[in-house]
Amino acid sequence: MKRRHFLLATLAAISSQRVAGAEPRRFRVAFANLNEEPGTRVDGLGFTGAEIRRSFELASRSLPVDMIYYDNGGDGDKALGNARDAVSSKVDLLIEYNSDAKANAEIGRQLKSAGIPVLAVNHPVSGAPLYTADNIGAGRIAGQALGKFAKENWSDQTLVAAILGDVSDPGAAVTARIQGVTEGLRQELPDLSPVQLDSAGHSVRAGGVLAKFLAAQTRRKVLVATLDDASALAAKSAVETAGRMSDCVIVSQGADRSIHGGASEKKEIDPANRGSIILGSVAYYFDRYGYEILPIALRMLQGEQVPPQTSTKHILISAKNVFLEYPPVDMN
Repeated sequence: MKRRHFLLATLAAISSQRVAGAEPRRFRVAFANLNEEPGTRVDGLGFTGAEIRRSFELASRSLPVDMIYYDNGGDGDKALGNARDAVSSKVDLLIEYNSDAKANAEIGRQLKSAGIPVLAVNHPVSGAPLYTADNIGAGRIAGQALGKFAKENWSDQTLVAAILGDVSDPGAAVTARIQGVTEGLRQELPDLSPVQLDSAGHSVRAGGVLAKFLAAQTRRKVLVATLDDASALAAKSAVETAGRMSDCVIVSQGADRSIHGGASEKKEIDPANRGSIILGSVAYYFDRYGYEILPIALRMLQGEQVPPQTSTKHILISAKNVFLEYPPVDMN
């Protein structure tokens, strides 16, 4: 199924209603975002809550929905308060993005009692359909990309692999990404087990940790899977400083703006930069969530059955396809 299939189908249905002379009903939809605090990154990647909210603002403009926005602030109690407000505001549907499992269970009970459907994002809500990143699948894409590169280019070399980032994060998403990277690498290189290098979520520390690791890996080719794009950029800098550009390749997770940039920004993933040691970054499309999630919400509101789980379709963003996925629309 191609990207934005649901959105196109929804727009087609709206157009047919207008042709028939009936304006489509408008729905009140609430979106309770995970955390919009400035500088706070979402689910271990480089996206912000503001970027996610903006995607809903843009996507909703062409749909028959009136949006109400809440910021859960990364706090379960606040999420519960927002859910209660959504009930009192008589919304037609709540899109809930909250990581607190206990709060989500209570939100599910309250909304069910009020007869209001819920669509959960990345973290389950009891009884609600779930739109979620496929963290294991995304990690597997990165591991496979590194393994395939090594088989094609370094088949006669001694290899070592590392997973770099906030590997001590107890969250299910990060744990799943690590599992996926490991599985992907072993699919291509069954005898290779990656070492985990912990940056504690700090990109500056990521560079130092990798530099120390590289110093111990003489005469070896190094495959690096980073858990976010900031770590990938720090890793590249550490490799350059160590003079090991011919010995290392990196694949990241996220594909946020820091690594593919805009037309006037410095870009690591770019068609003009095909020689970069950063082979690519696995896309999560957090900045397009509105376009993916709102059409599912509309299908629910129109009485359609939706799958219990819909997963993001992750791909590796590289210099070859970055302009297909993120066109430089801001070019003059």
